[in-house]
Amino acid sequence: MPPRDPAVRPGVRPAVRAAAYLVAGVLALPSLAACGSSEDAAAPAAGQDIAAAARDLVADGGKAAWAVDGLPDTFNSFQADAGTTTARVAGAVLPSMYETDERGRPVRNADYLESAEIVEREPKQVVLYKLNQQAVWSDGREIGAADFAAQWRALSGEDSAFWTARNAGYDRIEKIEKGANNLEVRVTFAKPYTDWRSLFSPLYPKEVMGTPDSFNDGARKKLKVTAGPFRISEIDREAGELTLTRNPRWWGRPAKLEQLVLKSVPRDERAAALAAGRVDIAEVTPDDAERIALAARDKGAGGPLAHGPGAQLTPAKALRSWAIANDPENEERAEAETEAIAKTHKAIRKYAKEQQGLRGVTVRKSLEPAYTQLALNGSGGPLADERVRRAVARALDRKELAGLVLKPLGLPAEPVGSHIALAGQEAYSDNSGALGDQDTAEARALLADAGWVAGGPVKTAGSKGEKAKKKSSGSDEDGTYIVGQEDGKPRADERFEVRADNQPEAQAKREEERTKKEAHRGGAQGAYAPKGTAAPKPVGGPLAKDGQALTLKFVLPSGPGSEPLRAVGERIQRMLQKIGIRTEITKVPDDSYFKDHIASGQYDMALYSWPGSAYPATDARPIFAKPEPAADGSLNVEQNYTRVGTDHIDQLFDQALAELDEGKARDLVKKADARIWAAAGSIPLYQRPELVAVRQGLANTGAFGFESPSYEDIGFLKSAGVPKE
Repeated sequence: MPPRDPAVRPGVRPAVRAAAYLVAGVLALPSLAACGSSEDAAAPAAGQDIAAAARDLVADGGKAAWAVDGLPDTFNSFQADAGTTTARVAGAVLPSMYETDERGRPVRNADYLESAEIVEREPKQVVLYKLNQQAVWSDGREIGAADFAAQWRALSGEDSAFWTARNAGYDRIEKIEKGANNLEVRVTFAKPYTDWRSLFSPLYPKEVMGTPDSFNDGARKKLKVTAGPFRISEIDREAGELTLTRNPRWWGRPAKLEQLVLKSVPRDERAAALAAGRVDIAEVTPDDAERIALAARDKGAGGPLAHGPGAQLTPAKALRSWAIANDPENEERAEAETEAIAKTHKAIRKYAKEQQGLRGVTVRKSLEPAYTQLALNGSGGPLADERVRRAVARALDRKELAGLVLKPLGLPAEPVGSHIALAGQEAYSDNSGALGDQDTAEARALLADAGWVAGGPVKTAGSKGEKAKKKSSGSDEDGTYIVGQEDGKPRADERFEVRADNQPEAQAKREEERTKKEAHRGGAQGAYAPKGTAAPKPVGGPLAKDGQALTLKFVLPSGPGSEPLRAVGERIQRMLQKIGIRTEITKVPDDSYFKDHIASGQYDMALYSWPGSAYPATDARPIFAKPEPAADGSLNVEQNYTRVGTDHIDQLFDQALAELDEGKARDLVKKADARIWAAAGSIPLYQRPELVAVRQGLANTGAFGFESPSYEDIGFLKSAGVPKE
């Protein structure tokens, strides 16, 4: 389950491993219980928006094109490079014993499963699956115990020849047997497993899972045998299109669409693709959603558009441009201006034409089952001290950050209170109280207790000898000082920069004025600041300790569609500045953001997302597991890219995994969540917006929220008519 921002749809949980070094402190906390109430999970924060329609109102036939980020690198969901498109294909063409409903709860899929229940608890857990007798693979063979057994052997972790990305749950199975007949599957667990419903979803045929070769390579580029309402009929990688057609052997409700085409379209090209009719369904950015809303508003209006290219061209500016273009005394400048005018007019015409095309599109919006977090890397530097991490967390106004992203979209802007579930899910409980609310004074007290002093001395090239060396090395004399630079050569730890305008002489007055506006009071009791510790009165300048300024490297993605993340990052930067922490924002390409920075630990702070899961004990454990030394001497962090973890958190997850009483299992993961909050390695901020543009008249698709799509129900309303190709 790689993180998003990029984000991941529920149901895809490949584990990505990375090695790093962790210096972890031990939390000294009072006994913590789950802090939320039973009402926390009453309802999702926002309902789904899919233009739901009864099947008898939906026409038979037609083709719909669905924009995706790219064709799948593999069709095997259990490989490391499986992504959201892999999950979309699997949902349409493969069996899943359980899916998720609108509240993120696992529900039995009756198309494949008549029943499934725990039939024995002692001495070992036994689950009996009774399969739908009509369920067959596309080659006519019954889905049966042999397929379950092959998938278990491939994913159990016993045979390293299978290149699996995850084996959670399958490694707890002892054996799989046929029951009274081939449609009964009896699964015996060596260790109790609370999330047994997460298994065999999706289920692959034994032809894929049966051997390492077929598992590793056979299902990467094609799936010969499937069993869903659709089947894969054509893959055109050059054109970036994958065509799904109705499965003639499907025994369930027949697919309404004749074809569903997954088309690779970059995010910044989707508005144009929607306008031209090349795609009918596309996840879009907030900016594109606004364009679509403006297109609907402008329908029937006359005259030039008040937005888009040329919208800021006033009569005065137009007259000046005309004068320059017709200036006989400067032909070169006139020619350049004439070309610029032509270019602008072309852009205006293109934009206006696209806006007309977008009038036939509607944006479906909800909250995605994923949350964006601020990750604090505890593997070294100032954030290895949990007091500094807690100070960062206490400086954040999470409600303000949620509102920054969600309010302009008309979506509920409540901060997320859990690392393991989202509002509406049964495991959700707001445990943020284990860390505490926003409190500037307490944040400063925590930093003071950790030894970071406002206006303290900062090592600079300040001596006469050092100045001479610096001048001889050709360094600038502009008042900029680089911490960690000697003899004009940067040391390995060079990353902190203290500029003259942030030195005590320049900041003292600003800090004095700022602190007058804030009520000074004694520090509240905290986990690391002793009761009665007063928040120190800033004396100007950056916070420093042992001659080093407190500056954190904040890594953010730079690509299109990441604008909301960057806006949140800049707002966080200002919030931290209030407590004396400087941040250096580094914007990196999206394709290297996760691999080269998050997974490798090359950051102090970062923003990325994790999906909410119907199986928190299974899926959250590797995200928050305490890193352990690997056989090669490196550190196995699993998916814990903050490198912050404790033995107690691991123990609570392990207990939850083995607890067959579902209520008790939920209580255990809620307690684990409270301790994750207290460790302050990950600070959940807000649930991600889900914005999906859909062709008008296309029903049962859009912003699904928690619920698994019913691909067979997607289609065009009879009243709207089926579009001609």
